[in-house]
Amino acid sequence: MKNRQHAFTAAVTSLAPAVWGSTYLVTTELLPPDRPLLATTMRALPGGLLLLALGRRLPVGIWWWRALVLGAANIGAFNFLLFVAAYRLPGGIAAMIMSAQPMFVVLLAALLLGDRIRTVHAVACVLGAGGVVLLVFRGTASLDAVGVLAAVGGALCMASGITLTKRWGRPEGVGLLTFTGWQLTAGGAVLLPFWLSLEDLPDGLTGSNIAGFAYLITLGAVLSYVVWFRGVERLPAVAVSFLALGSPVVATALGYLVKDETLSALQIAGMAVILLAVVLGQPRPPAPKFTDASPAPSRTAP
Repeated sequence: MKNRQHAFTAAVTSLAPAVWGSTYLVTTELLPPDRPLLATTMRALPGGLLLLALGRRLPVGIWWWRALVLGAANIGAFNFLLFVAAYRLPGGIAAMIMSAQPMFVVLLAALLLGDRIRTVHAVACVLGAGGVVLLVFRGTASLDAVGVLAAVGGALCMASGITLTKRWGRPEGVGLLTFTGWQLTAGGAVLLPFWLSLEDLPDGLTGSNIAGFAYLITLGAVLSYVVWFRGVERLPAVAVSFLALGSPVVATALGYLVKDETLSALQIAGMAVILLAVVLGQPRPPAPKFTDASPAPSRTAP
């Protein structure tokens, strides 16, 4: 029963990275061009304020700075660094570096949560990174130092957000929607000054732009992050981190289905390797223990 519950929770949680994998397509096809900070701020801040209005509860005491740290790590700083890396590095290089995120979670979970580093997790980390390389990397490219640092910082932000969310939990009596609203609002507030100083407003919004923003706010932020934080509460931190590897798989699949992009044999192999890494990253059921008082497993006669 417990294994089935875990599998169901993992499947539901994986919907969040799947939605995030669709964000690239929505951004390129529906949103105003060349305004990534506008897209990210609009994705986080309105949804966060909506959840705050529904929950009618603000953080208290220590949770003011905890909500700010979690919102910055999970949403604000992570997305900002992600876009910096995307602009300064080829997509394959950026994705390859970002795929180190489960490795960081394995280390942080050992340091902050007391989780034991298992060999299967190390194998899953290598497979996950290798699968992402096969999925998105094309050719050789020079490395921009700022872009590399931004990609590493983004992976660390997401890993830190997962681990700290697991360590601190959720305040007693605070609902999941309100808890998500705190983080979305904090993340959007962190992004707001960068957007205002680095990008200008579009001349106008089309119907497609409005539809794209509505998708990002509802599915891309409110619903997906509620599902994500629910999974962080119920699953081991390392298991959740591997589920995030599903995002580039969905992004690649949507490019093939919607934009008529081609899939090579290496990309298909990369998808399979990533899925294998996700499965290996989930906790294994403990082996049954037999004592002198317990019946031994039956054996058939030769």
